[in-house]
Amino acid sequence: MKRAIVIGASSGIGREVATLLLEQGWTLGVAARRVELLNGIGDVQAELIDVTADDAVARLRSLIERLGGMDLFFYASGIGKQNRELTEDIELRTVETNALGFTRMIGEAYRYFAHQGKGHIAAITSIAGTKGLGPAPSYSATKALQNVYLQALEQQARARGLKISFTDIRPGFVDTALLSGDFHYPMMLKPERVARQIVAAINRRQHIRVIDWRYRLLTSLWRRIPRFVWRRIKL
Repeated sequence: MKRAIVIGASSGIGREVATLLLEQGWTLGVAARRVELLNGIGDVQAELIDVTADDAVARLRSLIERLGGMDLFFYASGIGKQNRELTEDIELRTVETNALGFTRMIGEAYRYFAHQGKGHIAAITSIAGTKGLGPAPSYSATKALQNVYLQALEQQARARGLKISFTDIRPGFVDTALLSGDFHYPMMLKPERVARQIVAAINRRQHIRVIDWRYRLLTSLWRRIPRFVWRRIKL
């Protein structure tokens, strides 16, 4: 029996991935801060989890126990917002969710799989971690942290002889509530299409998946831009 837990399944990509995993025969546990929005996903175990709360780890353990174990941990929780004025509250909330919350939950999944001896951790990070983005400082910084944290855990797991797989999923702009507002984002992706590519990457146990091909080209270009040029670009 394949058992998966999806964190951030109340809407957007997380909900779409949860639905696809159910269709593939996974036994599923789902969690979100807005637990009432988990209704309608299907035959699942649901749990209220706020990744920034002190009881988040305890609630995850409870969900794992009710599910009867865990083979796949899929993390889709996160926030992001443009912050050109560097409003303090926006910066700190982003760090609290995308850095501290991410580390808290991914760390617990890693410890569980280390004790179990095997497992698969997949997480949505972002192409925003490729370079520091002036319009969204804390968002791009925390996404870079997520990329590097997963890379570090993958190296550690291999050194310890643990059979833990990692999939770092880096989408471009996706048409979800996260990007709602007056600003028009280019090359917007549909969450249904993104979710299908994510599940395919999970099934293949890919290490890194940038979605889609246009963003693979874009990020490849970004990496080659020297710092003295990058800091002069107006985004």
